[in-house]
Parts: sequence; C-alpha cells; structure tokens
Amino acid sequence: MCGIIGAAAERDVVPILLEGLRRLEYRGYDSAGLALIDDSNKIDRVRAVGKVAALEKEINQKPVSGKTGIAHTRWATHGKPSQANAHPHVCKKKVAVVHNGIIENHELLRKTQSEDGHAFTSETDTEVIVHQIYDYQQQGKDLLEAVRLTTNDLHGAYALGVISNQENHRIIAARRGSPLVIGVGIGEHFIASDVAALLPVTQRFIFLEDGDIADISRDSLIIYDENGDVVDRPLKVSELSADAADRGKYRHYMLKEIFEQPRAIAETIEGRISGGSVLDESFGHGAKEILDGVKGVHIIACGTSYHAGAVAKYWLESLAGVPCSVEIASEFRYRHAVARRNSLVVAISQSGETADTLAALEEAKKIGFGHSLAICNVSESSMVREADLALMTRAGPEIGVASTKAFTTQLVALMLLVIALGKRNGMAAQTEINLVEQLRSLPARIEDVLQLSDEIKSLAEFFANKENALFLGRGAQYPVAMEGALKLKEISYIHAEAYPAGELKHGPLALVDSEMPIIAVAPNNELLEKLKSNLQEVRARGGELIVFADEQANIKAGDNVRVITVASTDDAIAPIVYTLPLQLLSYYVAVLKGTDVDQPRNLAKSVTVE
Repeated sequence: MCGIIGAAAERDVVPILLEGLRRLEYRGYDSAGLALIDDSNKIDRVRAVGKVAALEKEINQKPVSGKTGIAHTRWATHGKPSQANAHPHVCKKKVAVVHNGIIENHELLRKTQSEDGHAFTSETDTEVIVHQIYDYQQQGKDLLEAVRLTTNDLHGAYALGVISNQENHRIIAARRGSPLVIGVGIGEHFIASDVAALLPVTQRFIFLEDGDIADISRDSLIIYDENGDVVDRPLKVSELSADAADRGKYRHYMLKEIFEQPRAIAETIEGRISGGSVLDESFGHGAKEILDGVKGVHIIACGTSYHAGAVAKYWLESLAGVPCSVEIASEFRYRHAVARRNSLVVAISQSGETADTLAALEEAKKIGFGHSLAICNVSESSMVREADLALMTRAGPEIGVASTKAFTTQLVALMLLVIALGKRNGMAAQTEINLVEQLRSLPARIEDVLQLSDEIKSLAEFFANKENALFLGRGAQYPVAMEGALKLKEISYIHAEAYPAGELKHGPLALVDSEMPIIAVAPNNELLEKLKSNLQEVRARGGELIVFADEQANIKAGDNVRVITVASTDDAIAPIVYTLPLQLLSYYVAVLKGTDVDQPRNLAKSVTVE
C-alpha cells in the first residue's frame, strides 16, 4: 500500500509532488522518491530511505525541476527499505515507473528479462514493469501502447504512473486492484492514490475503474477501458478542503482524530434518522426491498474493522434477533465457505480499498451469498462501487495509521443497520425509539469521556516500563478490549492481548503477576457481577488492575487497583463510549515511550496489498 502522485503542468511540479507525498505518507514511509523530465529532456531521479522529509532534504541539497513528473512513498513488500528498492524505478534512463500493488508473476518476468540482458538494481517486483515497458518501446510502440501491452503481461494488482523522455509531456496511468484517481486542473492534470494528495491543487476528480488506462498530458486526458475503448468516467467535485488533513493545534493526527469523534459521529447520524426511526434510504437505492429479504448477516473485515463487526454480532443477535457471523476477510477468501443465500454480506473498511476485504466481497458474491452492503469512509472507493448498498461513515480524512474515529463511526453505522433489520424482525417500536435516542446522545456522551484525557494521561505513566498487557471485557465489550489491545501494540509496541474476562481461569491467569497490567472495561450491565469476580481472580494473584468503570458499578480503587470513572451509559451504546478511554490510554503511553504515534514502524494505513 504505497502512495503515488504525478503531475503534468506548465509549472515546476516538484512542490506539488512533495506536498502530495506528505499527504500520502500514511500509505507508507519506508522510502520516497520522484522522477522528472527536465528542460533538457532528461529523466532526473531522486530517492531517499525514510520519510518524505529525507527526500526533501536530498532535493534541497541537489535541486531538480520539471513540468512532468511522478513520485512515490513506499511501504515495503518485495525487498527491504533501501535507496535501491525505492521508487521510481528507471530503465536505461528512458522510462520511469511508480507502482502500488503486487505483481505475482514477477519472478518469471525477471528470469526472462535477465536472459534478454536486463540488469536488475533492486529486489522489487516493480522493476520488471519498467523493463517490460522499455522493451515494447524498443519494438516501436509508443508509451501508451507499451504500457497497455505490459499490463497484459502482469498478473496481480497494480496502480501505475509512467513517464518517458521520448514523450516528455505525457503520463500514462493504469489501475487494476489498486486505487488511482485523476485530478483535473486548469491546463494541468494529476494522478494520485488518494484525493487528499491533490486537494491543494484541485477539487475535481475522476476515479479510474479496474482495467482503465489513462493517457494524460497537461491539456489532454483520454481514458481507455480494459477493452481498449475510449470511455467517459464521471467528474466528481470533492467537498474536502485542502486543510481537512492538517493537524491544527494537536501534537499528532491521532489525538486530533480522537477529539474529532463527537463531530464525526454526529455527521454519521445526520439525515439518517427521522423521529424515532432509521430511514431505509440511508443504505442506498433499493435498500427497502433488499433489507426486507435479509434472514442473516455475514460480516467480513480486517483489523479494527473486524473488531467493529464483532461488536455488531452481539447487537444483531441480542437487539435485532438476526443471526450473524463475523469473519476475518483474509481467512474467508481462502476457505470453502458455504453460502447462506438470504444473508446480507457486510463488508467494512475505512478506505474501501482493503485488498483482502474487497476480494472476500467478490468471493461472497461469486459463491452465492445474498446482497451486499459496504460500510466505508470513502464514497468513491472500489468497495462502495462493488456492493449493492453502501452506508458512508462520514468520518472525514483519517491520517493516523491507528484508526480511531473510523472505528467509532463504523460502530454507529452498524447500529443503524441493527435498528433497520430489527424493526423487520419483531423489534418493539419503543426499543427502536430508545436506540435512536441513544445514538442521538452519543456526541455529548463522548465529549464527557474526552474530559478524562488528563486523568488518563497521568495513568499512562504506569506503563512507561511495561512490556506486556492484558485487556478484558465481557459480552460486546470483549471486541472493545480487542481493539484496545490492538491500539496499544500498534503505537507503543507493548505486547498486548485481549480475552473475554471469563476465559482468565482457562489459561491467561498464568501470566498474571505484579509486572502485568490488566485493563478492564466495566459498564453497569447484567455481566458486571461476573466481571467483578474475574477481577478478584486477578487481585488474588497480585496483578495490577486498571478499570474503566461505570460510576454506578461500585468498583473501588485500592491496592493494585486504579479506577477511572465513566459516566453512566446505556448498555446498547456502551461499546462505543468505552472505546474512547482505551484510545486515549494507548495514545499517551505511546507519547511517553517516544514512538512515532502517527506512523508506527512496519505499518501503513490503507492496506491495498494481500
């Protein structure tokens, strides 16, 4: 999941490319580079290991300029982070390529190209692409045809940006399985992996479809579909502003995004409830007929989105009376699943480009599951286009790699689905009204939780020298504990696991000692007394307890017990509310440990590779 940007203009594009890379850095930050065609018709390439700032430093020391160029920020798949493996890749100083995705037959192509005399300078799968394009050019093909023929030779996923000094005002872009967007300016055109990269220069965008190839210059744009026919793709105007992804007053994007959750949740609800009811139209055209036929739900997702789906399973079965299964997308796509034909397949993804979830959605449709719903934060994404219905989370740009507001808005969207299906399955009208009112109350309740920030910041000091942690929850709070453990390990690099609290006695108690912090979430619900018994098991063995507890839960601080009191919350929305303190705890622990909060090692945000 690398980041691509390119530009063809009548001005120097270096500042545009660098700013675009900074905005794409969430997609990868192992290395970065750019390639330009300069005034002497030569390809100039600059690459650096590390973040975009390292590339900028290189360019400041040795300035380059050009009116046509491509750039890339990398998350390593084939080959370690190094200057040699950084993009763009160049062949014979004639062609340069940037690539996002994985070429599955690269070894076969590499063998053939080596036998033909090509010398490889990297360990990447991408380098075979640039050699292949060059070979077709040597056969007399122009850049467009050379790229088209090359894509026919590739097996796997790709988004490509290609330039050649033989056609110095031209960029060829192609996509299959990885996102790519064209930005339309005035007398200039751009390409990027994400609209956010181009917001400083345009708000007009064209989203390429799978198999598309675009022939781009500063004053011309022609798009061909996978059959080679010229096609018109719709022009869309983004409502995002150029500063939508700025940190503002916050030290890190993650903290900003934590504090944006009341607004994001309010916007996710807005226009989707009327009186005490959820509007079917919220889910898209034809939703009423599709939802009327749903007899079960099958959720597929990865990472944080999987945890959201796990919470929804409790809700769907306990509140709506609808059977639900939840599956990690990378597992579903490779097992022999049995289709339940009246099940609604719900695919959850922040970006809508998560490769495993997209492939799982396609597999579910292929083997005969029912209709599909995408819950997503990006309206123009592949997942939204693939699904029958879509419910947008309206979280806005989320730059921090560790997801926060995307998760809570996914939960809100899932609760809207729970209510919509519940009323079709015998849910009492008053229950629906109560759930809608609880959703309406969420922004204010989350504002209250955010007031605990300073108290949680002080608590984080306890973790400064810890290496392990256990998170506990019961019922729908168990997936919340899973999400809390994921957040802590992602950004602080502390090993953390989550367990249903009742499972402690079946093994995890063996880990409990004075050096093992145990974090529990304790809303005031029917499982509270069971949870208290589990916490006593920890205390009896000298464990260090940190409990986020409902103010009416009657859990007292004491020896080895730290309690953060949370305002009383209805059990239905408690999983959303109790997520916030765990996010804050992870954030402040990471700050204390001095890690890179927004860009943790080895990770990237939009996982568009398998």
